[in-house]
Formats: sequence, structure tokens, C-alpha cells
Amino acid sequence: MDTIVYQGLTGLTAAMFLWLVSAGLTIAFGVCGILNIAHGVLYMFGGYFLFTFYQLLGLNFWLSILLTLISVGLIGLVMELGFLRPIYKEPIGIQLVLTFAFVWIFDDLAKLAWGPVSKIVAMPRFFEGFIRIVGRPFPIYSVFIIGTGIAMAVFIWLLLDKTWWGKSIRASALDREMASALGINIRTLFSGAFVFAAAIAALGGALSVPLRVVGPGIGGAIIVQAFVVTVIGGLGNLKGAFVGALIVGVVGAFCTLYIPVFEMFIIYIIMAVVLLIRPQGIFGEIR
Repeated sequence: MDTIVYQGLTGLTAAMFLWLVSAGLTIAFGVCGILNIAHGVLYMFGGYFLFTFYQLLGLNFWLSILLTLISVGLIGLVMELGFLRPIYKEPIGIQLVLTFAFVWIFDDLAKLAWGPVSKIVAMPRFFEGFIRIVGRPFPIYSVFIIGTGIAMAVFIWLLLDKTWWGKSIRASALDREMASALGINIRTLFSGAFVFAAAIAALGGALSVPLRVVGPGIGGAIIVQAFVVTVIGGLGNLKGAFVGALIVGVVGAFCTLYIPVFEMFIIYIIMAVVLLIRPQGIFGEIR
């Protein structure tokens, strides 16, 4: 029993990283209509910038997190203004080709800036140590990650459901022309949503580097899992992204323990079954 609980918590920790990436991907698609293959690269930059601010420059951990979100948010803003805005109304194939090109461009830029060797940062001292759960030591930092993921889910829900900005975003996503007629600045709103989505991905990447390495190619690996999460939950649905992340994270953790050879196989089987039963995903709507 203790092994099941412990492995479940390990899977929950992994799920929170997937949730943060998937949440940003979902917002970018649900609001702006952009299926951003390069979203995983923003997660990668989150790890690299935290490594730079915290490990290399020796800044405070929380300040480093804030600077990371701002830095990656600015990268997202440049992407949206300079490259993605002109193709909002283009077929999705063009979006995929352009954003896929960004994956290779940003990977090479990361190699130029930080080198080809993977990086990791030292665990902040206040997160060192363990707490005992079902008689086994569980890292304090993992508890923090789980709490942060849940807190972000609540924050995003409150922001989109209870604020004027969030209601404007939802209205614009449903009917851009009507929202524009009501005086909502669609372009500014979409830019803000895309920057917010980029910052969420950056938060996931930044929080991952005390536990995982960051290196060129990590963005491509995480975006594949994020797409599996969003397909299971339903493209454009934040509740679906959260539930999908829980499914992939927890199932992956138990597969790693019991049948590691079939870990990704089982996850893709789950995705295939969901698509056969509900092609729109668990919480998706038929369009």
C-alpha cells in the first residue's frame, strides 16, 4: 500500500509539470486558435533562464522565477506579434509548419547561448529535505510542485471565470467579430493571452530544473507529452488538460515502476481508446 501511495505522489509531481505546459498550450489554442508546436521550447527556455539567473548570477530563487517569467513572456510576445499574428486565419497546416520551424531555431539558439551540455540547478536550501508519507521519505520540493500545480489551476480558473479580462478572453474565443463590435481590442487581448500562456510554460520549465536537467531537445520531448494530455482531455479545454495531465502523469509513474518498457506504449493506448470513444476528448465539445 505504501508503494502505491508513494508512486502515486511521484506521478502527481510529474503530472503538475505536464499540466503547466498543457495549460499554456490550451490557452494559446483555445483563445488565439494557434496550435503552437514550439510551446515546449518556451518550457525549455524557462529552465535555461532560471539556470542563468539563479545558478550563474546567484540571484534570489523567487526573483529568478519572476525574471524567468518576464523573459520568456517577452519571447512569446515577439513570436506572437512578429510571426503568429499574420497567420491567425491561415489553415492549421501553416501554423504547424511555422511553429515547428521555431523548435529547430530555438534549439540551435539554446546551444549557442548555453552550450550542448544539459544543465541543472542546485536545490534551494529551504526546499532541501524530506517529509515522511506512509513511512517513506518524500521530497519537500515535490510537495511544493504538487501544491503549485493545484494553486495554478485555481488561479487560472479564477482569472478566466471571475475577472473582466478572463471574460473578455472567453467571449473573444467564442465570437471574435461580436467581441470586437462590443469594443474589445482583440489584437491586444490575444497578445496578452499568448504571453500568459508562454509564462505558464516557463514556470513549468523553471520549476523542473532543480529535479530534472534542461538541454536542447527537451522542448520537443515535453510537447509530445503535452499534446497527448490535451488530446485526452480535449483540445482547448483547461479542465480536460488538468485531468489529462493527471492521467498521463500517474499512469506513467506506475508503468515506470511495474512495466517500464511499456510506459509510453500504455499512455498512447489510453489516448487511442479515448479518441475511439470520444474523438473530441474527455471534456472536449463536438464542433
